[in-house]
Amino acid sequence: MSEAQTLNRGPRAVVSFVVIGLTAGLLSGLFGVGGGTVIVPLLVLFLHFNQRLGAGTSLAAIVPTATVGVVSYALHGSVAWIPALILAAGSVVGAQIGTRLLPRISQTVLRWFFVGFLVIVIISLFLVIPSRDAAFDLTVLSGIALVVVGVATGILAGLIGVGGGVIVVPILMLAFGTSDLVAKGTSLLMMIPTAISGTIGNLRNHNVDLLAAAIVGVSACATTALGAWLATLIDPMLGNMLFAAYLVVIAVQMAMKAIKGRRKA
Repeated sequence: MSEAQTLNRGPRAVVSFVVIGLTAGLLSGLFGVGGGTVIVPLLVLFLHFNQRLGAGTSLAAIVPTATVGVVSYALHGSVAWIPALILAAGSVVGAQIGTRLLPRISQTVLRWFFVGFLVIVIISLFLVIPSRDAAFDLTVLSGIALVVVGVATGILAGLIGVGGGVIVVPILMLAFGTSDLVAKGTSLLMMIPTAISGTIGNLRNHNVDLLAAAIVGVSACATTALGAWLATLIDPMLGNMLFAAYLVVIAVQMAMKAIKGRRKA
């Protein structure tokens, strides 16, 4: 265990894990994401995790977080169960591909990939016009499209440690015409098998800090239901704008770290 990882076992680190978890859980419930967009950058920026370990740890922490989120949305009837299972089938395969690629990509490339990923999400948030009345229309073509989206989401999950909600939620709203609440609940359900599959792959490659993942994941469960409740109250467009603003901050921070890493190399 490296010196940096030894420091991550102290009281300060435990408190940091709890704070990260509470923040990730709130955003997970509010935006229908697994919380990886919070967990990965904070682990990397403030606790000196390398990008691979941060991604793997985040993916493991998403499992309990997404589970609590699904229950919260299901209580409001905001989960499309069959589309979620179709997405999950593709994402489980994609997650295995992503975790196999993870050890073969440099730290700097992963950071830039994460920044690019966030930029795409930010743009999509302004393209989506959320609706609370839209319903999901499942057809053969939409089912095939869901599998493709699931595979792509799984690969992203394995590479950068997110459950894929920041991609799936906008796509479900923009391309499939789903209401924002159903998109969020469906996304969270899809994440559970995706995160489990990716975590199994990361365990084989020693890219998971299980203690950190457990503390972050359990802490996130305390605020996920609160976030899901707030999602039913807040104006959906305002929610998109707030989330986009947060992602801009994270993208800038990660880009600066990637530039520093390239200079060192």
